[in-house]
Amino acid sequence: MLSRLMSGSSRSLEREYSCTVRLLDDSEYTCTIQRDAKGQYLFDLLCHHLNLLEKDYFGIRFVDPDKQRHWLEFTKSVVKQLRSQPPFTMCFRVKFYPADPAALKEEITRYLVFLQIKRDLYHGRLLCKTSDAALLAAYILQAEIGDYDPGKHPEGYSSKFQFFPKHSEKLERKIAEIHKTELSGQTPATSELNFLRKAQTLETYGVDPHPCKDVSGNAAFLAFTPFGFVVLQGNKRVHFIKWNEVTKLKFEGKTFYLYVSQKEEKKIILTYFAPTPEACKHLWKCGIENQAFYNGRVAKEVMESSAKIKREPPEIHRAGMVPSRSCPSITHGPRLSSVPRTRRRAVHISIMEGLESLRDSAHSTPVRSSSHGDTFLPHVRSSRADSNERVAVIADEAYSPADSVLPTPVAEHSLELMLLSRQINGATCSIEEEKESEASTPTAAEVEALGGELRALCQGHGRPEEEQVNKFVLSVLRLLLVTMGLLFVLLLLLIILTESDLDIAFFRDIRQTPEFEQFHYQYFCPLRRWFACKIRSVVSLLIDT
Repeated sequence: MLSRLMSGSSRSLEREYSCTVRLLDDSEYTCTIQRDAKGQYLFDLLCHHLNLLEKDYFGIRFVDPDKQRHWLEFTKSVVKQLRSQPPFTMCFRVKFYPADPAALKEEITRYLVFLQIKRDLYHGRLLCKTSDAALLAAYILQAEIGDYDPGKHPEGYSSKFQFFPKHSEKLERKIAEIHKTELSGQTPATSELNFLRKAQTLETYGVDPHPCKDVSGNAAFLAFTPFGFVVLQGNKRVHFIKWNEVTKLKFEGKTFYLYVSQKEEKKIILTYFAPTPEACKHLWKCGIENQAFYNGRVAKEVMESSAKIKREPPEIHRAGMVPSRSCPSITHGPRLSSVPRTRRRAVHISIMEGLESLRDSAHSTPVRSSSHGDTFLPHVRSSRADSNERVAVIADEAYSPADSVLPTPVAEHSLELMLLSRQINGATCSIEEEKESEASTPTAAEVEALGGELRALCQGHGRPEEEQVNKFVLSVLRLLLVTMGLLFVLLLLLIILTESDLDIAFFRDIRQTPEFEQFHYQYFCPLRRWFACKIRSVVSLLIDT
């Protein structure tokens, strides 16, 4: 029996699990891992498969059974983190966007970042003005299909490709015009580099949106970028906090707090509400990790270590674009060379190990406020990042990334309810939102019903949290009462055993102490005589009756 149990447990420990990781080009990498394999092992397998040395910017993302997204932690077991049934499915994505992607050492790294930003553009995370969007799409077109050729590219050829969640014929004509007249002769690598340089200047570059609500109940998207913390509402960036101004990040339940210390001793606290406590914790973790990466010397040291890479550039096989509006990815490359190469292993700076105990042991984290000289910012962005402008128009339409790619669950309220929320709280709607709402304008009765529903939601916003607090207090009181009862019973048992005739060395030692003798003669003996007297009186009364 014992041998069977031991063999069964050893087989369980040695069990292999199948993992499928979706790459940035929508191809898949499948491997097997042991039960106790750490996230670092899987990440190293991927980087070796991709022939990638500048790996600090990337990570592995997965979704738990509750639909909550997470970044895989490299110091913990993969199996324990996923909490789902195998086979496991994950995604390889950019986790920390380079502050200056054009300055990356290797072309393979720039290409992977290019694929990520192209995904951001398609899914609406990288939202920008129409003129910028047209130029970015033209760069993609040039990188994927090359120079304009009248014989291969008939009228309206750009409309066959999906660059954004939605776009107009006017925008398609603008994309084709730029591609025909301005980008001729650019190689794929040059077009990708120009694409990165342009994307890096946009307000939504590096944004991984977290849907939240402000204290007025208005929908907002919170994000951490290479340059600081941003809040997006409608078609505007309503807050931009530089990393060296963030002094503390904190979360309690669904509530997220950002403590800010600006110039002239000005201190503010930004408060937002996430859809779930798990989403709020994920938001906090992302903030802590981005703060540690960008605010200080980590990002700069990563760039310095990349500059030391000396090897023959790996070959990149780019595939042409697939003309389909339904495909979320525009390309089916790269197929990277898997030929073994002698290469120098780059220094991999993992901030996960340094934050391990911090994230698991506390819900609020003060962050060291560094000097302006310690914050790593690219020269092309520093002038705008150092400006005092906190509010900026980011696009011609409202920021609304696709629900399917949001990192956290979204509230189940409709677009009309969100618009009505902004009107009730005095916030303006963007032109694009007004156009979308015109097609399904509710009647007066529907507006009143929606208004009543929204007010009820706003008025009852704090009730679930109050109920959670009350339940917690009751649980603590019950625990204290049970603990005190157990201690009292144990004390009585100890006294009874000590006063008994048990000849045990432990009790003999206790009986010989002066404290016990004092307790015995001053308290126990009088109490025993009193109980004996009461018992005799009760017995005599019973006999007489």
